[in-house]
Formats: sequence, C-alpha cells, structure tokens
Amino acid sequence: MMKLLLVDDHPSVREGTKVMFEEERDFAVSAVSSGMEALELVKIIDFDVMLFDLHMPVINGLELTKRIMSIKPNPLIIIYTGFEIEPYFNKLVEAGVSGFVSKTATREQMIEAIRCTVRNETVIPIPLFKQLRRNSVRLCTREDQLEEVSINEREQQILLEIAKGRSNKELSEILLMSQRNVEYQLTRIFGKLQVRSRAEAISEAIKRGIIPEQSW
Repeated sequence: MMKLLLVDDHPSVREGTKVMFEEERDFAVSAVSSGMEALELVKIIDFDVMLFDLHMPVINGLELTKRIMSIKPNPLIIIYTGFEIEPYFNKLVEAGVSGFVSKTATREQMIEAIRCTVRNETVIPIPLFKQLRRNSVRLCTREDQLEEVSINEREQQILLEIAKGRSNKELSEILLMSQRNVEYQLTRIFGKLQVRSRAEAISEAIKRGIIPEQSW
C-alpha cells in the first residue's frame, strides 16, 4: 500500500483530490489543511509520497518542504498548484522537491506523476521544460511571495505573539527565555525579513504568509 500525504488549505480541492486518489486500490491517503498538521503527521507516519499546495497561509509549500527535509531523510515531495511554477522553480528544486503537477491536470496525469516519483522519475510540464532549455528560469525577487526566507517554528511563534502586542517581558514569560534572548531572537527575525521595527515585521510576515492576517 502506497501512503500519500496531501496538504491543501482549500477544502473542496483537498477533498476532491483525496477521493480521486482513493480510487486507486493501492493508495492510502491522509489529507490535511495546513503545514503545521502535516509536520505533526510526518513525525508518526512514514509517507511514500507527499503532495503540497504551493500557496498556503502560515507555512507555504516551499517552507514546508524545507522543514520536512530537516526531519526526514530523502522524502519524495511533489508540488501541486494552480499557479505558475516558473518563478519559484529554482528555489523549490534547491529545497528538495521531487516533481511538479498542476491542479488542472487530469486524474491520469496526477496518478502517473505519483507513480513516476516513486520510480525516482520526475515529471516536468513541457512549457517549463522549454524554459529550462533556454536557461531563462528566474530566481524569486523581493516582490515574489515565496522569496527565500526560512522562519523556524519558534520565530513564527514570536511573530504571532508580537502581532498580539506582547512586550519583551511578556514574550520572555510565554516562551520561557530571558529578555536578552528575546531581543536576540527579534534581531534575527528583523534581519531575515529585512525590517527595522515590530510593525514592519508584522506587516512583512503577513505579506509573506508566515502569519495569518486577522484581527488580534
């Protein structure tokens, strides 16, 4: 039995894709709506193949790939998305992605993409393949949401707390660390996001999908 993990924050797409995969008798599918849920499942289940939506809130497909790679040896990860892959291709490959499939692909194409990945083969859409031939795939720019910024879980928690208006003292008590360490962590976060204040950090984190946009 082939164990699949499907991660997509769109309920109808997630459930429809899950049902489609389960029509294959040798597929056992687990479907979750967020990167955080995926990280918890990966700790207890060894999946044969994982499919990640690219654009998700809080932890996008690129960041989720990086985190999975840090805790699992040689996982097979497919990015499936309705958006263009080209702007993010280099970063995704560097992160360790094994293949790509479009949400507009047919059932047969999706199934074949999974089976190819298990055989250590990669399926690449023809338009992207032609771009690679011309060496014209660009790196992400600052305007791209998936620019390479690796925020770990602790830093993400700090961003969520400062978005709630927590002071350094309150952060120290919540996170069980000294205020000096809190200041050090904030400095690291500001450097990664290329900002100079808490307000800018919150704004940038929301823009990048690191923390959700909501009323605190």
